[in-house]
Amino acid sequence: MCISPAIKTACGALVLTLAFASVGVARAQDAATQPVASAEPVVAVDLLPEGQQVSDTVIQLAGWVVASRDSEGYPFAIMDKAAAQILVFGGDGRLRGAAPVLIGSATGDHIAPGIAGLALREIPGRDRTTPAGRFVGGFGPSTDAGRVLWVDYDSAISIHPTATGVPAEKRPERLASPSPDDNRVTHGCINVAPEFYEQILRSTFERGGVFYVLPDEATLAETFPEFAQSRAHAEPEDGAGARPDRQ
Repeated sequence: MCISPAIKTACGALVLTLAFASVGVARAQDAATQPVASAEPVVAVDLLPEGQQVSDTVIQLAGWVVASRDSEGYPFAIMDKAAAQILVFGGDGRLRGAAPVLIGSATGDHIAPGIAGLALREIPGRDRTTPAGRFVGGFGPSTDAGRVLWVDYDSAISIHPTATGVPAEKRPERLASPSPDDNRVTHGCINVAPEFYEQILRSTFERGGVFYVLPDEATLAETFPEFAQSRAHAEPEDGAGARPDRQ
């Protein structure tokens, strides 16, 4: 598959980022032993819209996860809600794929108390958020969507193929649009293209993994304190640097 310049840049920048994730548990010499730092070409499935970039924060977070071994050798995914993107990495730190996502219709990072026990129609609009944070998840059953990839079971947040049960929502069209501005439509869950789900997510997370969801409103220090601390220290002195599924 043809890899976009954005993904090529992200892979190259990720290698460089490893060298700067050297504070605390992550050391520069450790980065040199990481598989992701190999000069071998990285082949990844790229479904991002043409011209869409991957943010420096995502690249730096991925580098920190690998260098610090925060995912403990498990595969991991990073979701950038602002850009409506997901990047998936194997346990070896190599990028497996990148794709657009649909996320919760409400802006925010909170998990409303008791939301996991509500039917979809009962979830208030303000609480239809995709929560931010670090989550350990994996595949498991749901009562209404079959077997899904749970990001956070307790808050009923999962990743699954694009739901098409309400045609008026135009979820496939939103996912295919080049702009992330219309990708907020779900009740909180994360939707991806069916082919990305089958080809990348199903195989990568068969034994579980770690999911990092960037915040809408909270700071990085609040959401990922260890990463934020490492990032701050690494910058040069001049500053350059089975429940219902919430479809």
